[in-house]
Amino acid sequence: MRSTKRRLRAELEQRRVARPFAARKQAADNLAGWVSSAPFRLEYDVTVAAYVPFGAEPGSPGLLDALIDRGVTVIVPAVPAGEPTALDWVRYDGAESLTRGRWGLLEPIGHRLGSDAVEAASVIFVPAYAVDKTGNRLGRGAGYYDRTLTGLTAEIIAVVYDDELVESLPAAPHDVRVRWALTPDGGFRELG
Repeated sequence: MRSTKRRLRAELEQRRVARPFAARKQAADNLAGWVSSAPFRLEYDVTVAAYVPFGAEPGSPGLLDALIDRGVTVIVPAVPAGEPTALDWVRYDGAESLTRGRWGLLEPIGHRLGSDAVEAASVIFVPAYAVDKTGNRLGRGAGYYDRTLTGLTAEIIAVVYDDELVESLPAAPHDVRVRWALTPDGGFRELG
């Protein structure tokens, strides 16, 4: 199963990188636009955990800014040093607060809130290479999100390109399923 997942990740990364910049930009704009039609509450006193896209991942800080514009408190991960563990979290206050962290990932400058800060989130947007129709998510493979999401009751949403919502993916017992996918053209789709 490991080699199958590794092969899938490589194929999907190649497809992402091959997407023209204009198509990736349009997809990012579309994703931010879906915030206002979410099938769950995304306003005022809600806390949302999200991520800052890296490389050719779908999305942009525009999605995070759209959440802030609705009055939502947004927290994003900061990768802790050392071996993979649960992610740490920092409040997002706009793209100007981002700096390069571990592996060149963008993360906010600010006070780290700890790995348990995600428990306050009612909605969590997570990156994925792909997600299947039953909620199996293919991540980067280090297990940070699986360690972070275990036991949470929040609505978990994998953000993927439309062609990355697939029929089935290999899954291990420790893989945490997601309940939703968000795609640029299809919007929010319930899985399962």
